[in-house]
Amino acid sequence: MLLARDNRTTFGLGATIGLTIGAAALIALGAKAQVPFWPVPMTLQTLAVLVIAAALGPRLGLAAMGTYMAAGLAGLPVFAGSPERGLGLAYLAGPTTGFLIGMALSMVVTGALAQGRGIGMRALAMLAGTIAIYVPGLLWLSAFVPADRLLAVGILPFLLGDIVKIGLGAALIEAGQRLRR
Repeated sequence: MLLARDNRTTFGLGATIGLTIGAAALIALGAKAQVPFWPVPMTLQTLAVLVIAAALGPRLGLAAMGTYMAAGLAGLPVFAGSPERGLGLAYLAGPTTGFLIGMALSMVVTGALAQGRGIGMRALAMLAGTIAIYVPGLLWLSAFVPADRLLAVGILPFLLGDIVKIGLGAALIEAGQRLRR
């Protein structure tokens, strides 16, 4: 994967389209990949989102997320838990839509904060991006879960996995940067 050094990095049209489609496919694969973890199994979707945003920047990251969402809206089973939990608009009527919206927001936040930074700042950018996923996710989830259970259902089971993914994501980007040099 090509790594953008800063927001001024440009790719040709073909490379941009290829990167966007490839990154969208990586998000879909991440949504389907489940890793046994405690207290709940984790998908690799947020890892894909954070790494894509940090590596490609906010514009290509958001384009990839938009492509992924468009594929899901078109009825392709790209979302986590699909087709069992529905396809297209039926899936988006469920409790996880806010987290998908948050992933789009995370592309912008993480991508903008991570560009041209070292590993520590990229990890902080990924933490900010994770928070950007949680905020709209919890707002949307609040329509499905009582307020007194919202944090217990929407954040606490995922915190440890998200911390691991932030560390792994920052290390992957660092390794990519070193290989590039």
